[in-house]
Amino acid sequence: MRVFRRILLLALLLALTACQRVDLLKLDFKGTDLTGTEVGGDFTLTDQTGKPRQLSDFRGKVVALFFGYTHCPDVCPTTLLEYANIYKKLEPDSQNLQVIFVSVDPERDTQTVLAGYVPHFNPTFVGLTGSPSEVAAVMKAYKVVAQKVPTPGGGYSVDHSAGSYLLDSAGRVRVYEPYNTPVADVVHDIRQLLR
Repeated sequence: MRVFRRILLLALLLALTACQRVDLLKLDFKGTDLTGTEVGGDFTLTDQTGKPRQLSDFRGKVVALFFGYTHCPDVCPTTLLEYANIYKKLEPDSQNLQVIFVSVDPERDTQTVLAGYVPHFNPTFVGLTGSPSEVAAVMKAYKVVAQKVPTPGGGYSVDHSAGSYLLDSAGRVRVYEPYNTPVADVVHDIRQLLR
């Protein structure tokens, strides 16, 4: 009986090790593979409906996480339009993708402003904001930089990191997609994560 238990325990350990190896298999990404890095983590911010949302609320889906602001003249609307296009190209698997836009300009990007902006690109997209300190903590975890730049007339624009992250269904950061990555490459990477 003792020998049987040892064999059973050894078989169980081998099975667990095999599962871990499968989990760590390298996928064929077009973007920068960030698997195993210290980038990211769970967070809580407020969505465009006023509801507190945690990143972990979206477990089970691949998440495309983009940082920007609603007054952005080019990079942000271009990226959101690209994700709207990507969403269509993934059908019928698009239901397993969640696009999240995190504002780097919480002073102007209130819940109301996000509600009038983010769903315009796709009604399933989620916009998140919070207090300046809450947003700063999320930006720090994701290595995102943003800086206000004064404009004539007393306003400002925001220079910010322009890429996006792809997270797997377990909430782990897996890929960094630089701004202007071809749509076909992003679709390829999302499909890798949907496997």
